[in-house]
Amino acid sequence: MNKATLLLNCDMGESFGAWTMGNDALAMPLIDQANLACGYHAGDPLTMQRSVALAVRHGVSIGAHPAYPDLQGFGRRSLSCSPEEVRALVLYQLGALEAFCRAAGTQVAYVKPHGALYNDLVRNDALLEAVLDACRSFRSGLPLMVLALPDNCREARLAEAAGVPLLFEAFADRAYQADGQLAPRRVAGAVHQDPERILGQALAIARRQPFADIDGKPIRLQADSLCVHGDNPESLGVLRRLRALLDAA
Repeated sequence: MNKATLLLNCDMGESFGAWTMGNDALAMPLIDQANLACGYHAGDPLTMQRSVALAVRHGVSIGAHPAYPDLQGFGRRSLSCSPEEVRALVLYQLGALEAFCRAAGTQVAYVKPHGALYNDLVRNDALLEAVLDACRSFRSGLPLMVLALPDNCREARLAEAAGVPLLFEAFADRAYQADGQLAPRRVAGAVHQDPERILGQALAIARRQPFADIDGKPIRLQADSLCVHGDNPESLGVLRRLRALLDAA
């Protein structure tokens, strides 16, 4: 287990206007990948520009974090968008973030859908194919980050057909269901608050060891990247400890 085998990522750039969310300036030096909001669930042009500059300053890889057009719901509500609409809205958000990246001398390195869109891809082949097509159309070889499941054969099959590489992601601060999907946020205990539990789950994932799902049963995942949510009040402390452990391994 080391930095090369498990990357740390965080959802960032989610401030909007006068509203500030997350501790981006303090968290950015601790991570490898920053998933930056593209204006549909959070973020605005100035926030995007500042977030890109912050990531470049710390040598952090920049990922686009596109969502359903749902500012009021923070992108956590599923919308009845057709696959054609999903492809277009992902491309639209990718283009917006890429503009700021180009101005800063860098580029979008991967795509991680946000919230309800991210979860809908687990259940809807047509939507997953639409996002894969958006990635392929935007730039050959642009990876898509998807949820690491006990069995990702479906995602691997569809991604191979589209010619899009995948990054598999696990979560340190979210509870899992038995099937490997995230427990819905409306369910009690869906978001871990205890820093020791977050750290323990993170280390189990990093070591590819089993950890407890929301019902206390063991689950094991293989991931390329580990997410600690920036809006979790315990995230900064956990990131510091986890970064030190991974770097020392």
